[in-house]
Amino acid sequence: MILPVPRPSPGGGEAVTCHAADFATRWVNSATVVIRVDGELDAANSPQLVDYALRHAGRIKYLVADLTGVEFFGIAGFSAAHDINGRCAHAKLTWTLVPSPAVVRLLQICDPDGTLPLNTTVPDSVWDNGGSGGLFQLIPEAG
Repeated sequence: MILPVPRPSPGGGEAVTCHAADFATRWVNSATVVIRVDGELDAANSPQLVDYALRHAGRIKYLVADLTGVEFFGIAGFSAAHDINGRCAHAKLTWTLVPSPAVVRLLQICDPDGTLPLNTTVPDSVWDNGGSGGLFQLIPEAG
């Protein structure tokens, strides 16, 4: 998949606009990257999100997908999150998703068992990732 040419982002890193969404990269340290998404995630840009989010997967340990700026999250956005989840597990890459209210609404329907690794804020996610050193639990334990 071909992504638009990156431009510098205000917080350092790089950013691209893809249809109705802006993707931006912020490096926390050499092992941790935060991917921020603002706008709408749907079938027009969800495949590009997967490519954008995972383009540094070979050289990082922790990925935070900050979707707090997402105003519309279609079923294709959920499929993208699920794809990122599987690819991160395959690459032994720890990741977390920080959802907006629009993302939470769809996840309540599409992911009622909570299989996607969620956090409430980016700082908590970055802190948790920096200290965990392992994969998030992808399948909840039966209790």
